[in-house]
Amino acid sequence: MRSRPPMARNPPEGTGPMHVPFGHVVANEKWRGSQLAQGMQGKIKIVFEDGLAPVDFYLSSRSCILYVTEADLVAGNGYRKRLVRVRNSSNLQGIVIVEKTQMSEQYFPAIQKFTVLDLGMVLLPVASPMEASSLITQLVQEQTKEPSKNPFLSKKRGQIPELSLLRTVQQIPGVGKVKAPLLLQKFPSIQQLSNASVRELEPVVGQAAAQHIQAFFTQPS
Repeated sequence: MRSRPPMARNPPEGTGPMHVPFGHVVANEKWRGSQLAQGMQGKIKIVFEDGLAPVDFYLSSRSCILYVTEADLVAGNGYRKRLVRVRNSSNLQGIVIVEKTQMSEQYFPAIQKFTVLDLGMVLLPVASPMEASSLITQLVQEQTKEPSKNPFLSKKRGQIPELSLLRTVQQIPGVGKVKAPLLLQKFPSIQQLSNASVRELEPVVGQAAAQHIQAFFTQPS
């Protein structure tokens, strides 16, 4: 059993800032022994804590992960309450990681629209718990970079890594890996991107992609 560094307890409502030791991830006790947690062990240090709900993992004092499994998606919209609780917290910036599998793929557009459009949160799809563990490891390592080596964090320490926003934009239909960085140079937030007109988008990504992007942000969820 890993020794636990001293840390501040989380407030009772579970959406306050949590002290996360440098280079660690604080995980909800329910993930102990899971494939997801096992995939991170040996790469980053994990501390398991009770009472973190609705949060699954803390990357830093104010950045957290909400993990939506294949089973959660198939079961219905129960996951939405957790997302809304974190979104409504002034203390936390949430990243939503979703298992997008052959079984849950048909439900993915609904959670994508709800998370990105309705809540304005970052959403990252993964194909399996092992892929998710690699992604969380990468996010923790991104958080621990020195500000001088991470231009995004130097602007405001503790913000969600730029990588997460990039991956979210890549998931918008018609965008992909090539056009996403170009879009973020011109429209550096989801809010700015969602408010952009086709005329503003066209010079960056072309007419077809511009129409896809506007359709994504304007269609009802």
